[in-house]
Amino acid sequence: MTLKCIAVDDEPPALDLLCHYIGQTPFLNLSARFNNAIETLRYLGENEVDVLFLDVQMPDLSGIELARILSGRNAGKAPMIVFTTAFEQFALEGYKLDVIDYLLKPFSYEDFMRAANKALKLSQPKAIIQNITTPAIEDYIYLKVEFQTVKIACNNILYIEGLKDYAKFHLADTDKSLLSLITLKALEEKLPQGKFLRIHKSYIVSLDKITAVTRNAVYIEKMMIPVSEQYREAFNKFISNWS
Repeated sequence: MTLKCIAVDDEPPALDLLCHYIGQTPFLNLSARFNNAIETLRYLGENEVDVLFLDVQMPDLSGIELARILSGRNAGKAPMIVFTTAFEQFALEGYKLDVIDYLLKPFSYEDFMRAANKALKLSQPKAIIQNITTPAIEDYIYLKVEFQTVKIACNNILYIEGLKDYAKFHLADTDKSLLSLITLKALEEKLPQGKFLRIHKSYIVSLDKITAVTRNAVYIEKMMIPVSEQYREAFNKFISNWS
């Protein structure tokens, strides 16, 4: 799924950076960029947009005033709004206007991605989200760990790390990992289809545990896991439908 978005900021360096961040995000498509809210309002009157990255302080018409105008529109047509500003005092106003996030300048790409992923999740129909993120309760795998066979619930796996002939399982309910004598290639055949994805020669990730994505990596909680070129095609297919 791709979200159409526009960037609005009256400061050229800030606008350029915002557009750069959008260009780095695989599920965002920059439809237009503006340095004032009046042209933005005119564009929104003729075009449907999913997400509006909006500076707060601008001449003639401020971002807050534009958000107020848009809030009176049909909820199904009004874009989701992410405020960008150097001033903390506008956060309360943003909350009143039901903006989905508030980025305080200068913000990093990681901060931007958190807001972008929130927009992506909010844009997905509930049925799709449930279909992607809810694992079947009967999904288990059985592995040899030391001198015993262990039953592991698939919905408890965060990601799996390959260590030569071994696989290291990182689990959601404990800080301790499990080490099993099995290769990632063999695991790909054992794991339930559609719930896990190999994105690197050394990593298999649980799709419903992914919290953020970039063009070259996924995040599971605070762990960044790289995507290698060998698995790029499958990863891109996943990104196009990710919620």
